Amino acid sequence: MDLNDLYKYSKDWKTTLKMPVLFLGHGSPMNAISDNRFVQGFKGIAKNIPEPKAILCISAHWETKGTKVTAMDMPRTIHDFSGFPQELYNVQYPVQGSPELAKETVQLLAPVSVDMDYDWGLDHGAWSVIKHLYPKANIPVIQLSLDYNRTPKSHYELAKQLETLRYKGVLIVGSGNTVHNLGLLSFEKDTVYDWAIEARHTINEYINNRDFNLLFNYHSNKALRLAIPTPEHFLPLLYSLAIYDSKSDHISLFNDEVVMGSVSMSSVFIE
Repeated sequence: MDLNDLYKYSKDWKTTLKMPVLFLGHGSPMNAISDNRFVQGFKGIAKNIPEPKAILCISAHWETKGTKVTAMDMPRTIHDFSGFPQELYNVQYPVQGSPELAKETVQLLAPVSVDMDYDWGLDHGAWSVIKHLYPKANIPVIQLSLDYNRTPKSHYELAKQLETLRYKGVLIVGSGNTVHNLGLLSFEKDTVYDWAIEARHTINEYINNRDFNLLFNYHSNKALRLAIPTPEHFLPLLYSLAIYDSKSDHISLFNDEVVMGSVSMSSVFIE
């Protein structure tokens, strides 16, 4: 990188007022084409966010060996699911990417090696919720992958290196579910498992008490082991919490419900 590149990046990503941070419980892909209470929650929270220059999303649905960041000009809309109505597959979210922000992200995460990716695009963990925040698709979006070889604590520590993006007009969005056990889904109306309620309560308590370190060892809690059988939907929460500023930020929860027995839509707003 030469001096002209450095000047361009510093000019493009100059200091701004601090942006909020989100963790969104995205739930079923059908939320992309629904207008339910959770979608209304996404739309409502967007009203409290200054217009960002760009969005960096960490989605449960992009796991890789090593860390990658999307760097294409126009990310494709990935329909990474099956068995849903054609209407859902017809959805496109024609947003621009941001190669400049991708390069900035690579620099911030050094010395961790981050690969620039030109193949992935936006999976449904990203576009299905971001489309409700910015339906005009007028805010550039990039994705950062989850390295499946990292521990929860190391994901959290890596995410801390992204904090300065909050001061450069970038909205950081984690997208997953704090309780996510598809093997135990219930299709009976109003059925919610006791362990799912307990897990949601425990995680929310850790968040509200700022006991984030307790989230690293979730396997020590039986209810959390059931809630988090695999980590990919849980890890994006750690990326959002890692950027919390204990001196000035406020944390609030919204969409705080368990649906289909074993999926929590609980979402976090940090400002």
